[in-house]
Amino acid sequence: MQRRGLLIILSSPSGAGKSTLARRLMAWDPTLRFSVSATTRAPREGEVDGREYYFRSHAQFEAMVAAGEMLEHAEVFGHFYGSPRAPVEAAMAEGRDTLFDIDWQGGQQIRNSALGKDVVSVFILPPSIAELERRLRTRGQDSDAVIRGRMAKSEAEISHWAEYDYVLVNDDLDAAEARLKTVLMAERMRRDRQPGLSEFVRGLNREFEAR
Repeated sequence: MQRRGLLIILSSPSGAGKSTLARRLMAWDPTLRFSVSATTRAPREGEVDGREYYFRSHAQFEAMVAAGEMLEHAEVFGHFYGSPRAPVEAAMAEGRDTLFDIDWQGGQQIRNSALGKDVVSVFILPPSIAELERRLRTRGQDSDAVIRGRMAKSEAEISHWAEYDYVLVNDDLDAAEARLKTVLMAERMRRDRQPGLSEFVRGLNREFEAR
């Protein structure tokens, strides 16, 4: 009873924990495919093209958008990000779920696309704004100016929480991970996501008739 693959969208303000939860979910289920985004920003130290991101010039990115090769795209902090369409559709056809670590703009575009019926969207909230800022500073990746920009944007990002199917408060990482796994397992078992279920039940009925 092979099902069609899901598009699992994780969104949150920067620092709320969606990337950490995404990595944990991938480690828990190796069949999950992570959607590697294309971006026009420069790679950070240790990042590899095709692993963390597909690093592209503005011209290359715009050409991909014009050709319809992006499932979604958005501008974030002066750089463009987007999800290539072809690998996602190939995974869906194979019955594999694809995990997206994207912001609300990208999530909105995917939910409104032709693939929207296959989306499961989850928004991750921080336990407090003070904790959100503490996490950003603890990472040690960004300057004070960048952190101030991320904090200023977090209010607008959080305002989109009600657009998502599920909302999790990441007050404890292990607990948030367990809740996220529960969401995924339940969504996979939904009746309308099991295309072979009707035929299976018909087979059971034929067994009744043969008794």
